[in-house]
Amino acid sequence: MRALPREQFIYLGDTGRYPYGSKSAETVSRYSIENTEFLLDKGVKLLVVACNTMSSVALDAIAERAAMPVVGVIDPGAQAAARSTRNRRVGVIGTEATVASGAYTRALRRFAPDVEIYTRACPLFVPLAEEGWVDNDIARATARLYLGSLRQSGIDTLILGCTHYPLLHQVIGEVMGPKVRLVDSAASTARTTCEVLAREGLARSRGAGSVSFFVTDVPDRFIKVGQRFLGEQVQSAVRIER
Repeated sequence: MRALPREQFIYLGDTGRYPYGSKSAETVSRYSIENTEFLLDKGVKLLVVACNTMSSVALDAIAERAAMPVVGVIDPGAQAAARSTRNRRVGVIGTEATVASGAYTRALRRFAPDVEIYTRACPLFVPLAEEGWVDNDIARATARLYLGSLRQSGIDTLILGCTHYPLLHQVIGEVMGPKVRLVDSAASTARTTCEVLAREGLARSRGAGSVSFFVTDVPDRFIKVGQRFLGEQVQSAVRIER
């Protein structure tokens, strides 16, 4: 939204069925297609698959359904990490499904075939972020438990391979130390989206931007969590039936 202030965003959060990170690939793919159909019915011109698990498991299936540009979060994050690393050692943290899919490993191999890749599933980071426990002893203890082996591996770049993880940026940074650069795949995805809109001639050059939020469960918790990411811009959301 900061990168594209003139665009009109339609956001669907599948709050009735998440988290996706512990579900099977078949289930994630089915949910992803259903979510895609809803957004296509809204007449979108570009689709951002703003979930690492969905991008790692179902991006090809989504692209087949959508007759428009589709941007995932895996390639932009991997490309940014490939540019960042100096010692050619890169770590990836994400949900169980994202890590198990090997999507980041494959993407990193395309952009930097010589890198050593170290992965770690960090499933508890998502509920910590949603609960707002991002700067307390529990968050730090969890981060030390998950990230200790990655720190010992000597990586100089760590991909935050889940859209929740940037809320824990400070704690993750403390555990990894100042010599490890944290790569937020969401920021890289925003840059890629700008580039695709410009290349395809789809960017809005005038008018005010807007955002509409849709969810698949009661909106109350979504609004509370959404405000941790976007502040007061998240005032309401419309519930849809699934």
